[in-house]
Amino acid sequence: MNPIETAILKTVLYADVFNFPLNPRELHHFLIASDPISFEQVTHTLSTSARLAAVVERIDDYIVCVGRHDLIAIRAERERASEALWNTAVHYGVWLGRLPFVRMVALTGALSMRNASADDDDLDYVLVTATGRVWLARGFAVLLVKLARRRGVIVCPNYVLAETALAQEKRDLFIAHEVAQMIPLYGLPLHAEMRAANQWVLDHLPNTSAPFYPIDDARIGFGWRTLKRAAEWLLGGVFGNTLESWEQQRKIRRFARELETPNHAAKLDEQQVKGHFNDHGHPVMRRYQERLQHHGLSENSFDARESPLPLAGD
Repeated sequence: MNPIETAILKTVLYADVFNFPLNPRELHHFLIASDPISFEQVTHTLSTSARLAAVVERIDDYIVCVGRHDLIAIRAERERASEALWNTAVHYGVWLGRLPFVRMVALTGALSMRNASADDDDLDYVLVTATGRVWLARGFAVLLVKLARRRGVIVCPNYVLAETALAQEKRDLFIAHEVAQMIPLYGLPLHAEMRAANQWVLDHLPNTSAPFYPIDDARIGFGWRTLKRAAEWLLGGVFGNTLESWEQQRKIRRFARELETPNHAAKLDEQQVKGHFNDHGHPVMRRYQERLQHHGLSENSFDARESPLPLAGD
C-alpha cells in the first residue's frame, strides 16, 4: 500500500480496538500518519483504492474493517448514550473549574469521542492545577466526586497535574490519542499550552492540531471567582504547603499496595496524580499490534518511497 492507504488502514484498525466506526471527518482528523494529509486525499483514496476495498468497507458514511458492519448499530447506541451524558459532563466540568487551584478541566475517555456505552456512565476528566497544589486540588475534586455520587453521577478526575508538568513522559500512540481527543471545558489558554508542550503528538496524529469537538471556555461567575481566590489565599503560604505535604503522604501510603500492580501507569508525586493502577494503554496497544500484524503492518509502516495518490482531477 502507498502511505495514504497505509495511514487509513492503520487508523481504522486502531478504532476497531474500541469497536468504533469512523466517519470520514473523524478518520481524517485522527489519521495515524507520518505527515499531514488533506481531507480530499483521504476521501479520494477511500473511493478509488482497490487495495483498501479488500480490507475496509464504507457503510452509511462510516468506515469499518470488512466483516465488522455490526459496529454501525453499536455506534448509534453509543452516540445516544453519549448525548444523554454530555450536558451532565459539561455541568460537572464547570464545577471542577470552580474549585480552588484548578486552572484547566478537560473531558477525556470514551465520552470525548462520543463512544460512551449505556452501561459505562463514568465522566473522566484531566485537571491542571496551580504549581504546588496538586494534592489539595485533587482533595477538593474528591469532595465533588462524593457529592456527585449521591446524585447517581460518577465523576472521575483520573489525572491531576501541575501547570508546570504539562509535557507527557510516555509518548506512544495511546497517550497521543488521549492528548489529542481531550475536550477542554475550562482554561482554554492552558490547554493550548499543554498541546504546545506535547508537539510530539503530531508525530503520531499530524492532523490533530486542534480539538475535533471545539467548545466554548466555561465562564466562572464573579461570586465563584471571589470564593475561589479567597480559598486560595487561605490555603497559600506555609499553611497550604503543610496541608499539601500531609495530603500527599497520606494518599501515597494508602495507594502503596496498588503501586505494586504490574504494568500500572500510576504517577504519584509533587507534580502529578495519575491513578491509573490498571494501565489501559498496555492492552490497547497490544490489541492494536495484533491487528497490524494480521495485515502485515508495523507501527511505523510508512514507505517513504511511495508517493501519495493524486487528488481527483489532477
